[in-house]
Amino acid sequence: MTTRRGRPPKDSDTGLSRDRILREALALVDEEGLDAVSMRKLARRLGVDPMSLYNHVDGKEALLDGIAEVLLAAIPATTPGPDLRTTMSALAHGFRGAVLGHPRAAPLVLTRRLASLTALEPVEAVLGPLLAAGYPPERAVHGLRAVLAFLIGTLMREVSAAPTFSHGSRERLEELEASGLPAVAAAAPYLAVCDHETEFEFGLRILLDALAP
Repeated sequence: MTTRRGRPPKDSDTGLSRDRILREALALVDEEGLDAVSMRKLARRLGVDPMSLYNHVDGKEALLDGIAEVLLAAIPATTPGPDLRTTMSALAHGFRGAVLGHPRAAPLVLTRRLASLTALEPVEAVLGPLLAAGYPPERAVHGLRAVLAFLIGTLMREVSAAPTFSHGSRERLEELEASGLPAVAAAAPYLAVCDHETEFEFGLRILLDALAP
């Protein structure tokens, strides 16, 4: 009998599964960041031959997609209710909570294009309540894209994946006040700091007001 060349047979990696690999990979990202992820390093953490991983994931790109799936699966399910504001608020807070639970892995969800059907679950979660509220499909898609744009932009700033005026130093305040720009100088005490939760709630209220039937 012949065996596959290059990969150990599956019965040689007892206890190894795709779920275990992905969760260990997420733990690695949490500890060391996305740049630290490699099949070899992950195999060392799991105590297996690196080639054993390929019985469950096709390579690093598939591994990163899988980590994103784990994050998306952590978003709490929200049952659409009669009040669109309540439903959409619960969805937004659930998404934010799942992403901020693993900030170093957040870019995988916020910026990576995923082929898996798992990536469509948040789309379904937002579209469903909009359609149930009476939005025609075309307008519901516009609403969906507005919601996703708000969540992605806000959360990228919050996990420091994009530039932001979030520095609370005296030097930053003085720089803004001396900018020579009247509006910037007037708002300098508020531009110099950023309370991410307050900003999220403020933007979400505006969005929910716009989406309300």
